[in-house]
Amino acid sequence: LREFSNKQESYYGNPAYDRYPVIFVTWEHAGAYCAWAGAHLPTEAEWEFAARGTDGRLYPWGNDAPQAELLQYNWFGGDTAPVGSFPDGASPYGALDMAGNVWEWVGDWFEAYPSATPGDPAGLASGQDRVIRGGSWMNGEAEVRVTSRSSLGADIANNYVGFRCAADAAP
Repeated sequence: LREFSNKQESYYGNPAYDRYPVIFVTWEHAGAYCAWAGAHLPTEAEWEFAARGTDGRLYPWGNDAPQAELLQYNWFGGDTAPVGSFPDGASPYGALDMAGNVWEWVGDWFEAYPSATPGDPAGLASGQDRVIRGGSWMNGEAEVRVTSRSSLGADIANNYVGFRCAADAAP
């Protein structure tokens, strides 16, 4: 097991970490924050569209393999990085940190993809685990692809899962 920095012990309340992703947050807490902000956790389809665009790319920046200047991954740096530290790793829509740094909670319950998934599938109405997307600072090349997904119990909070909020476009 590799060692990593314990800066996270002093993460909250320390202005040195104001630009870092929020971690140690459950799915419920992430969703409550998004609702408070007038937004929502993105659906899995919204998240993937924001990360991938319409051209079928493997990573937010394109099809080239990950490199340290594009994202925080594979234990490089041993921990999270400030949000927006990798502008060259932006998605086609300019979304930053869609790969690496922290896995991100999305709104959907976890299920295996059906063999013929429609373009914007509706998720399950209930389930056991929630979906996380994007890979984290600990993950390698395969886990930071835009198609990589995993599951986690909604009541779990740890140092490699965070979130982002999504808002509907203004009319």
